[in-house]
Amino acid sequence: MAGGRVSKPIPTRGPCTTVTEQELISRTLAGDRLAAREVYDAHAPRVYRLVFRIVGDSELAEEFTQDTFVKVFTRLHGFRAEASLGTWIHAIAVSVALNGLRRLRRRRAREVELEAAAELGTPDRQGQPDLRDRLIQAIDGLPEKLRVTVVLHDIEGFTHPEIARMTGVPEGTCKTRLAGGRARLREALAAFAR
Repeated sequence: MAGGRVSKPIPTRGPCTTVTEQELISRTLAGDRLAAREVYDAHAPRVYRLVFRIVGDSELAEEFTQDTFVKVFTRLHGFRAEASLGTWIHAIAVSVALNGLRRLRRRRAREVELEAAAELGTPDRQGQPDLRDRLIQAIDGLPEKLRVTVVLHDIEGFTHPEIARMTGVPEGTCKTRLAGGRARLREALAAFAR
């Protein structure tokens, strides 16, 4: 136990062996590629799911997941264990995804011609999508701050303190954003029920 935190054991590929999170970090920092691979394997699937839910595109999610781990491994020496390694990695993933989306929007905004802009944003309303598609569409339609909070809390299961650390906003703001996001989702889904 270091600084009041218990190091979380991480199963490894060997028979019946576990190492603590801190041991794995130390080995990774010492250049152990297998330890780095274990960190990646332990966290990449959940990071991908989180990023995919934020960006809504599998190719972008793959790219941003890779970008996340590039940052993780370059910044690992600065990890202070104030939160779990997973929470720290997810905070980086959220930042990478949001910054990546902003860059993409700026690039697309420069590429779109004014006459083509009128055609954008008019969804094809033929046929009613099923409830899952409606929910995904409603989540995608949320403003970025609300969408991130809803995804982190309601889909990924993070607590308000964890979300506050990941996004850099107070817990109260997280709760307000969650309530606002849920209210907008209710409105969006109610419109489909008519």
